[in-house]
Amino acid sequence: MATHKELDVWKDSVEFVTKIYLLTSDFPDSERFGLVSQIRRSAVSIPSNIAEGASRGSNKEYVRFINISLGSLAELETQIIIANKLEYLSATNIIDDLEKIQAMLCKLRNYLKSKY
Repeated sequence: MATHKELDVWKDSVEFVTKIYLLTSDFPDSERFGLVSQIRRSAVSIPSNIAEGASRGSNKEYVRFINISLGSLAELETQIIIANKLEYLSATNIIDDLEKIQAMLCKLRNYLKSKY
């Protein structure tokens, strides 16, 4: 199995985090310790859990961490929808990126499950 750094889903999610940081840098100062912090932590959790799962040495553990990444992705989607409703950002492109990563994570999870 490839290391996490070789996985397209990890690479794409790291790039996604970079986009999230840039997008949230324009949020109002009043959201610095609220929505901005929450969005950034959720985003960073995605590639972090892919990396941690890859290092665990068992596919069952890896799947558990992929599921945590998917949970963080769902949390992030909710936060992006809220930020969009508050008119802090336009969610269209970022949701497309999010859905692409979600599909990649689901494929990886299914592959890993087939190898139990």
